[in-house]
Amino acid sequence: MRFDPAAPASSAQPYALLQGGAEMARQMDQWDCHGRLVFNQYDYDRHNSPVSRAEFPLGSKPASVKLSGSRWAISTKVVPVSGSKALDITIRLQCRSGQLPQAAIGVELVFNHWSPANYVLMPAAVYNGNRFLARKIPYSPKLYFVQDIGPDKPVIITDVPRLNIGEGVSRIQERSGSMAVPAIGFHDATARRGFLLFTRQGNSLGDYGLGIEESRNREQAVIRLMTPVVRELHHYRICDAEFPSQDRPHDFKTGETVELSFRLDFFSAPKLQSLFDRFAGQRKLLTTPAAAHPVLPYSACLDLQEEKFNRDNFVPQHGYYSIGPRQNFLQDWQIGWTGGMISTYPLLFAGGVETRQRVVRNFDWLFPNGLAPAGFFWDAGRNGTEWIGGDIRKPHTGNWHLIRKSGDGVYFILKQFHLMEQLGLPVKPAWHRGLKRVVDALVKLWRTHGQFGQFVHSITGEICVGGSTSGAIIPAALLLAADYYGEPKYAQVAAEAGERFYQEYTVKGLSCGGPGDALQNPDSESWYALIESYVALYESTGRRVWLRRAAETVRQFSTWVVAYDFQFPPQSTFAQAGIRTTGSVYANTQNKHSAPGLCTFSGLGLLKLFRATGDRFHLDLLRDIAFGLPQYLPHPRRPLGTAKPGWMCERVNLTDWEGAERIGETLQMTTWAETSLMLTAIEIPGLYVQPDQSLVVAFDNILAEITGNTANELIVQLRNPTPVDATVRIFAENRRAARQALPENYLLGGRTETITAGATKILRFPKK
Repeated sequence: MRFDPAAPASSAQPYALLQGGAEMARQMDQWDCHGRLVFNQYDYDRHNSPVSRAEFPLGSKPASVKLSGSRWAISTKVVPVSGSKALDITIRLQCRSGQLPQAAIGVELVFNHWSPANYVLMPAAVYNGNRFLARKIPYSPKLYFVQDIGPDKPVIITDVPRLNIGEGVSRIQERSGSMAVPAIGFHDATARRGFLLFTRQGNSLGDYGLGIEESRNREQAVIRLMTPVVRELHHYRICDAEFPSQDRPHDFKTGETVELSFRLDFFSAPKLQSLFDRFAGQRKLLTTPAAAHPVLPYSACLDLQEEKFNRDNFVPQHGYYSIGPRQNFLQDWQIGWTGGMISTYPLLFAGGVETRQRVVRNFDWLFPNGLAPAGFFWDAGRNGTEWIGGDIRKPHTGNWHLIRKSGDGVYFILKQFHLMEQLGLPVKPAWHRGLKRVVDALVKLWRTHGQFGQFVHSITGEICVGGSTSGAIIPAALLLAADYYGEPKYAQVAAEAGERFYQEYTVKGLSCGGPGDALQNPDSESWYALIESYVALYESTGRRVWLRRAAETVRQFSTWVVAYDFQFPPQSTFAQAGIRTTGSVYANTQNKHSAPGLCTFSGLGLLKLFRATGDRFHLDLLRDIAFGLPQYLPHPRRPLGTAKPGWMCERVNLTDWEGAERIGETLQMTTWAETSLMLTAIEIPGLYVQPDQSLVVAFDNILAEITGNTANELIVQLRNPTPVDATVRIFAENRRAARQALPENYLLGGRTETITAGATKILRFPKK
């Protein structure tokens, strides 16, 4: 198959620039960049091997071109964005005659004087170009080469799309849905400048393709936007970046019209953080989500989850809440991460008498038997009596404890100690002693190695796999411990660890090692945990530098949060249920699904950061995450496909990392997402009000509207459009009070309002 562009379609043909094209050309010249419109043809039978290609300068006046038996009319519209150097570009192409089989059309931006030191970002998919050492290990990967194991090794990731750390082909091909926002950009530290391309999910031909490719000598890079998505030769399946491409090129026929719309943003970027700040300011501008659509109130979710945990998770013989259906040790018991000793917190907070008694039994079961010889928690367990140090499926890691798990355990158990004291329940000495032993083990680990590592040995306490921010929550946990046990050394280690995390990771635009099943791939879990720790350091020390660092981390973390409502296949479960993906959170660059909520947190750190700074970005990001959670919970009054009521799947599949047939589908899974929803319901107010600022935010699935605003009071109408009654937790404060730190369990015993299904209620809030 040949593809011979006929005159006047030669790329050397001079073209007059259209209106706005001069500004585009000027900006591209400043960035040593030029653009071109490309037509590619492929051979699908050879896994989309490229067959032929034609290219034309970007920004010409409407033109007519002939391509291999087809004739095309092309028009380009360039609109400068007010107040910036950004350009909104729309290219319209119509096949006037003939046909162009097995093809894709797109835009390429060619950047000269490129450097492999440039930080490349594709939100939720690529961080620093994913230019790390990589190993091709099937799921669930654990390092096994001797040279990779030890405390002082570089970041090592799995086989995901990435730019090459060495010689050879250096190319990333992604589907638009694999990103939290369809975008790609980079930061050039030498030139102190940045670039971002924003686009939408796709067009009439489906999802877009986005990618980047470096030249052999790494002195040039090409950023691509293609329609439809056609990944040449390979695309990504879990832990395999060389899965044969399944994409279908399009057969263009006479009369077909296709459009490409995107934004180019060229900007000054004195430091890497400038790239994240710029992204955060524009993440919704091209993909504005729909208005809020309440489905289930938090109170209904909590009721269902308490019933489900008591029915499906509690093990009466031994007295603990399992992680899942107990078909294997990972679904029986794991401390932290996936819910162990985290789910007990909301059950203790909001549960009935029997549930609270069972939570107490869970503590008795854990202490002291759940502590490993090294002083950390045992990583996992099964059958109520067998404690496991690590991943027994891989014998050499049988005692590798994910350090994040002990950090989570300390953090959430201390929250429950405070809660028990508030509820009048005794905190038993064995629990006190057991938890302090874990805290002391974390301190010893830091004092010995100057890091927490990612995996530590459950028996010896030595670091097996070092580096990473797996222990990102540990500074916050140590600060709680310092206060609870009256030990200043815990706070000292927290400050030292927070400083290292910031300088070695946040400044470099990286956080990794949170999940135990993704090597050290960049991930959202550890990134969010850093926010909690930086905020805790501010609250503990009063040093505003930690507020700034937390705010920077939020902008970085926002690259993981879906900022638009994905268009699912019409017959998919999620499309039929009307799922709106804004606020779901991508997991990591290996497990390329979005998820309901934060793994495994409520987002309270974002609320605390808003209260301390007044910056609405934090509040709005939290609102997106918190409000969207209930729609993923199957409920008798709102089913979700064939999923069991109360069983909440962690996967919101927007891309084909598990196969295209999984996009928009749910699985029969019970996961940590249930715990995230319960945490949100007890730590985030259903309605947050600052009367003196006329600020009203509904995090719960209700609608809130200001109907009166006088010098003395704010009048708010609440409406419950869901099919069940809502009991809403209300938290109101003035701006001055918001500058004070929140006490633990601040919503306990606070104001609630019940609104029956379909009803409205008027609330009045004094401004003084």
